[in-house]
Amino acid sequence: MSCKSKKENQTAGRPRVQGPIVADGFRVAKSSISEKIEVPGSLLPFEETQLRAEVGGRIVALNINEGSIVQKGTLLVKLFDQDLQAQLKKLQVQLKIKEKTEERNRELVKINGISQQDYDLAALDVENLKADIESTQIAISKTEIRAPYTGKVGLRNVSLGSYIAPTDIVTTIRQVDQLKLEFSVPEKYAKDLQKGYTVSFKIDAGGGQSHKATVLATESSVDQNTRTLKIRAVVNERHAELVPGVFAKVNLQLGQNSNALLVPTQAIIPTAREKQVILLRRDSVVFTPVETGIRDSAYVQIINGLKPGDTVITSGLMAIRPNSKVKVTKVSTL
Repeated sequence: MSCKSKKENQTAGRPRVQGPIVADGFRVAKSSISEKIEVPGSLLPFEETQLRAEVGGRIVALNINEGSIVQKGTLLVKLFDQDLQAQLKKLQVQLKIKEKTEERNRELVKINGISQQDYDLAALDVENLKADIESTQIAISKTEIRAPYTGKVGLRNVSLGSYIAPTDIVTTIRQVDQLKLEFSVPEKYAKDLQKGYTVSFKIDAGGGQSHKATVLATESSVDQNTRTLKIRAVVNERHAELVPGVFAKVNLQLGQNSNALLVPTQAIIPTAREKQVILLRRDSVVFTPVETGIRDSAYVQIINGLKPGDTVITSGLMAIRPNSKVKVTKVSTL
């Protein structure tokens, strides 16, 4: 009994020798990464115009077939203009008389039959009548509503014989052979979306088919309230589910970087002030602060703190302390 107790006491007094911690590692190398985000958007007609009359008047001709496609320049509405037409005829008759008078005076002034001043007054009368005729023709054109471009006419709000004022909306015309896609992105991606960038989107109530749009323009500045940048893209394809006004889900791949340094997500140790990784140095480790960037489901981009070829620890992180001895049994890479 005494011999056994003596051996136990000798064993308890000796320091226990601990071996290195076994862990897995990951070798840092350059790779390609981009961040996928989904933002809401809306489809808009490429052009949309509310048609109104420039002057008030009574409708004497109505050529609006609701829902039909009309060509540019098609006469849609004609207002009463008989008073203007009569005035135009009167001016045209007066112009013919004045032109004949001007021709006679031109011949007379050549033979000194009249003074140059009399001829100038006759020529002035001709020019004044031409200006009056042009003004009357402009007034007549204001009694007509024509299609400003080729597009689809909506529902009309007037009837034949009704009186309309310049504030009344007659109908709406939309250019539907092309559509616009409007959406907004967070301000940190403002530099990534330039003219010509291609985006994909799906209609929320559609069949799940993906469509393409090309960025047409961006807003000149970021919205200070939402901290987002408004983007407008053009949709050239035609599909039954692409209807102006519908909600769209826009999928974007932003922040593309072909030389990014990536580490597994589990290698990052968050602290109160910074983020760290455990960097392998021969058979010991160093806790190194890092700056992270784009993150996906498996990897995190390291912007600052690591270089290609470094090995970081990915397992057993809770057991490792600074300057601990670590034995790496498996090193993985991308």
